[in-house]
Amino acid sequence: MNYNKNILPYASATTTSIIFGLSFLFSKKALDIASPFSLLSFRFLTAFTIMSLLIIFKVITVNYKNKSIKNLFFLALMQPVIYFIFETYGIKNSSSSFAGIMIALVPIIVTVLASYFLKEKFSITQLAFIILSVIGVSFIAFMDTKGSGNTSSLGVILLIITVMSAAIFNILSRKLSSSFTPIEITYFMMGLGALFFNIVSISEHLILGTLENYFLPLKSKDFIISIFYLGIISSVIAFLLLNFTLSKIEASKSTVFSNLSTIVSIAAGVIVLNEGFKYYHIVGSIMILVGVWGTSKFGNSNKKIIPKEIELL
Repeated sequence: MNYNKNILPYASATTTSIIFGLSFLFSKKALDIASPFSLLSFRFLTAFTIMSLLIIFKVITVNYKNKSIKNLFFLALMQPVIYFIFETYGIKNSSSSFAGIMIALVPIIVTVLASYFLKEKFSITQLAFIILSVIGVSFIAFMDTKGSGNTSSLGVILLIITVMSAAIFNILSRKLSSSFTPIEITYFMMGLGALFFNIVSISEHLILGTLENYFLPLKSKDFIISIFYLGIISSVIAFLLLNFTLSKIEASKSTVFSNLSTIVSIAAGVIVLNEGFKYYHIVGSIMILVGVWGTSKFGNSNKKIIPKEIELL
């Protein structure tokens, strides 16, 4: 029994990373058919609808009574709202491979944020590995934007903001896991995402005078398949698994698994989308993954969650 309790969070983290790694591929395909906000509106409306039906039929339960919703709102603002706005436009202005590589920075940012909020100091060795990962990403970004790849400078900036919001989300989810269940956190996230992105999408159509085209992307089989994957598998299932993982193990340990997303996204981009894969992708990826491994390996083994007296809102 103890073995199962120990292995489940890591199995959950691994599965989540594989799902997220493939999401870049489906997002890229869907963006060829619909605008970014149209994609996001259908993605989170699908996720929220599915979870609502599960609650109505009492397959899952939620209870927000006497709980701090304001902190949960801030978490959902980081992800999905801010994260997916910048990730979607970041993917649109970069290659699927590079987007996946950038996500490998999340464990590094989480470690730095944890050191601030948890008052933990990282060692010189750990700092060296952090710098190694940053150099790896910088190297790939420089070479890709130089003209050899499909990534623009804007894409790099957007993905950096994406990584920052993902890191903050991991810290907050770990903190709020003592007050909310993984299902409650995920359902609130999907609800806010559905509300925000549909308001933006409808407003966008109203401004352009194309409201009648709101459902137009659904005529595409590829778009429906992408929405099924992104809305159900990559949103409901993956975020339930992620929030479960963060309720069981430290954020810094959980986010190390995101390097699997890097590998999966690169492979999907190269194999399915026929994206170029140059020598500098290999060199940079090795530097990033070694840096992530070292940051986790030589980090302080402090298992504290963010102190409750530290309020973010």
